[in-house]
Parts: sequence; C-alpha cells; structure tokens
Amino acid sequence: MYKIQGYYEAATLEEALALLAANPNLTIIAGGTDVLIKIHHGQMEKAELLGIGKIKSLQGVRQLDDGTIVIGPLTTFTQIANDPVIQEHIPILAEAALTMGGPQIRNVATIGGNLCNGATSADSAPTLFVLEAKLKLQSNQGGRVVPIQDFYLGPGKVDLRPGELLTQIILSPENFRGYGGHYIKFSMRKAMDIATLGVAVICKVKEGNIMEDARIGLGVAGPTPRRCPEAEAFARGKAVAPETIAAIGRLAVKATQARTSWRASKEYREHLVEELTQRALKAAIVKAGGEAIA
Repeated sequence: MYKIQGYYEAATLEEALALLAANPNLTIIAGGTDVLIKIHHGQMEKAELLGIGKIKSLQGVRQLDDGTIVIGPLTTFTQIANDPVIQEHIPILAEAALTMGGPQIRNVATIGGNLCNGATSADSAPTLFVLEAKLKLQSNQGGRVVPIQDFYLGPGKVDLRPGELLTQIILSPENFRGYGGHYIKFSMRKAMDIATLGVAVICKVKEGNIMEDARIGLGVAGPTPRRCPEAEAFARGKAVAPETIAAIGRLAVKATQARTSWRASKEYREHLVEELTQRALKAAIVKAGGEAIA
C-alpha cells in the first residue's frame, strides 16, 4: 500500500526548484527504488512527492574540454556501467555500478538517488570517495559545491538543505588519470543483496613497483562511507611487496567504526576490511601497470 498525499512533476530544473522553494517538504523521487520502499513500509507518512525523472539536464555523462567528467544525478546504474567515458577513464565506477541490485533495479535506480539516500551501503559511494567527487547542489537561492566526504552527515543523513537538489557529480581529471582501480562488494548472496562491506581502491604506480599514491574507500564500515587516511599515508612511496600490502590492510581497519548487526559481527566486518582491502589493492596495482603480487 502506498500512502501518497500529493504528487507533482517537473519537466525542467527551474520548475523543480520553484516547486521546492514553494514547498521544501516535498520528497524527491526519480527511479523510486528507495522512496517507494520507504512509503510501502510506512516509514514516510502522508508523503508528498516531486518527480524529477523527466529533467533532461540532470541525465547522462559528459566530459569537458579540461578532462573533467560530469555525471547527471538522474543517470541510471545501467547507463553508468555502459557509458564509454566511464569505461575508458573510470572503469572502477562501472564495476561498482554492476554490483548494484539486479538488471531491473539498475535500469531505473539513479546514482543521485543512491547518494542522497545517505546509506553507508550505497554501492557508488566508496568509489566516489576515492575519486574525491564533488557534488553540485542547487536551489532557487543559488548553488554550492560540496566534497562528497562532507556530504554524508550520519546514517541516512546528508547535507542537502531545504529547497536544494543535487544537480551534478563532478570528477576532476587529476583524481583519475594514471590511476588503476578495483571495487569489491561482499554480500551474503551473490546477487540482489545489500553490501555487508564495500571496498574501493585506486592507486598510481611508478617504476613498476612503487606506489606513488593509493586511496581506499569503505562502505558499511561505519555510520557513513569513509576513507582510510593512515593506510593511504603508509602506502605512498612504498615498494609493492606482500608485507606492504598486508600492513596496508591492517591499517585500513583503524579507519572503521564497524558494528555488529544481523548481517555480520563487528569482528567479521573488520576481518573483511583487512582482507578485501588487500585483494582490491593487488588488483588495482595491476590495473595501474604495476607488478602482480601472489
């Protein structure tokens, strides 16, 4: 049963922002894969919805002359996975997109909705964290750009002010050129399941075996997605070797605030962080042109 009190639909960004300015309590709906479930489960009483799915300016992927990649928040996960710009320049995001739900969900679920839902299990979040994405937020009063790390405020809470819409996901070329990356989603089932842990790693390698840079993003390792600053700092300048990879995995655990839930215990999640960080880093090193490690 869907208890919806009112429904409005915007054809343009300007129209959507005007409607939001008049009624900041409207709930945004695009693909609906999160919102409709919340309504169905009684988590949103007397919902008033603003449909933005037809706004063309919020759809698609484009690359600017300076190499910056701009992703519209209404771009579906199927489109992300198949987009030639994403596949060529940031294939790790295509990898992450393909782990999200099943084909039917990916065909309608949007990357913007995945972020604005604020879930630590969002499959796109760890990768966008390591790519140091910036989010453009817009209202009738103007716009602002927020680093993705600052967008997540707590479980299910994001820095989206009344009257604001997410209008762009911005990826700067210095954060993906020359990097290799790998994403691992661990879940209890092989398909159609929420992540027990998500790990994204990108790295840059020089001289075949020196890690020039490494970034590690985790999902479901705390109340919000997070980076691993100690592990990343340790990795920089280190030679690629089994003992170095193992140390990075151990240090990644220090960034977590894992908890016990019905999906997994705190201890098991910490074990997954240590192990999967190593696996993702080994794969990322090879994709960055470095030497394989057994």
